[in-house]
Amino acid sequence: MSNDNTPTRPSGPGSPQDVPPLPGTFPIDPSTLPKPIRDEVLAPDPVAIDTSAAELEDGLNRCPKCGATDIRHKAGSDLLVCVYCRHQWHGARVEEEFGLGTGLDDLTGTIIASGAVDIDDDAKSLMSFKCSGCGAEVTVNTESQMTARCHWCRHVFGVNEQVANGAVPDAVLPFHIKKDDAVSRIRQFVDKRRLFALKAFKEQFTPENVIAIYLPYMIVDGRASADVSGQGEIETARYTRGTGKNRKTYYDADVYQVERHVDFTVDDLPLESSGKRGNLDTKANTNNIINTILPFDTKNAVKWNASYLNGVTSEKRDRDVEELRPRLEDQLLSIARAQVESSVARYDRGVRWEHERLDVHGTRWVSMYLPVWLYSYHQPGGKNGMLHYIAVNGRTGEIMGSVPVQQWKLLLAALTVGTIVEGIALWLLGFGI
Repeated sequence: MSNDNTPTRPSGPGSPQDVPPLPGTFPIDPSTLPKPIRDEVLAPDPVAIDTSAAELEDGLNRCPKCGATDIRHKAGSDLLVCVYCRHQWHGARVEEEFGLGTGLDDLTGTIIASGAVDIDDDAKSLMSFKCSGCGAEVTVNTESQMTARCHWCRHVFGVNEQVANGAVPDAVLPFHIKKDDAVSRIRQFVDKRRLFALKAFKEQFTPENVIAIYLPYMIVDGRASADVSGQGEIETARYTRGTGKNRKTYYDADVYQVERHVDFTVDDLPLESSGKRGNLDTKANTNNIINTILPFDTKNAVKWNASYLNGVTSEKRDRDVEELRPRLEDQLLSIARAQVESSVARYDRGVRWEHERLDVHGTRWVSMYLPVWLYSYHQPGGKNGMLHYIAVNGRTGEIMGSVPVQQWKLLLAALTVGTIVEGIALWLLGFGI
């Protein structure tokens, strides 16, 4: 026996599509869903910007003057130069080529350049080209290089097709700092820290082993708004109680409920798109120092051309847009806090933000290679040891690094300084100062 209030499916002949759905089951009303799921359901599909270089997808980048394929990046500039006839030319800047420098105030939804689309896990790292000069097959391993030379006719091939393995970005920012300059900066950086450096490091330190490497980043434009609220304090009185070691300072303060709203845009925010470099496990490596050599002048990045990587190693990205979105939102919240900081200066005891809300209205994602000179040193010890890096910004020369130190030397220095400070304090007390 069936309950009259329970809907039942009709029986009898007919295909499944003849059977109506149960009332209230389909379609789902998005307004009834929890907010994170509702936002995802209602979000428009990502819009793609085609940044591919169709003219270079046969792997050959020819000189516009003589047609030769041996093309190199001219050190210290953004120019390409033909090794055969010495003709020089400048790659197209992506800002102008694809209109990436405009429209921040109107960004809506998610816009992804074609070099930043999701990586296909099944895509191969090895790419093969059939040489049009001699018919031989040339293979390039995109895990670490983007160019190769045909060993028969000497044609140079570059991976310019935006294959789905994450190796080909939308843009590249060429090196300006030359190797001699990078070596000099690294040597100077280490010399200032030799006193406390590990003996083995000093003996093995060879700055000439620095390598030029292009690291993968997502460069993000965004339009967002944020609401923050919390409690701010304004000091009204300060006084002390007790004597000697029991002496304590107290204060009185008025407490206020503080709320702020801010609308803002970000332009060219860099996010690491390599899981290896994004791993900031400070017990195993010092990848975090790479962030300290920011910023890069990404406005000068040029349209992708593998010839800029001739003779230079690279790391391909392995993170997609959605994997990087939480990191982006953390960065945007930090920017929002900084935006409202000047408006809460009157709260001299500070403001404790207790509630934060971020709304991201629109983003634009571009995949880009940024130039870094990198020196590494592996310090044995523990489970796998510690990997130290010294990094030089390939555009500005900004440098930061990690030098393994002798812990006992640091401790001795700290004790010595402490003893001197204590002696000065006692001497001043002796004079009643």
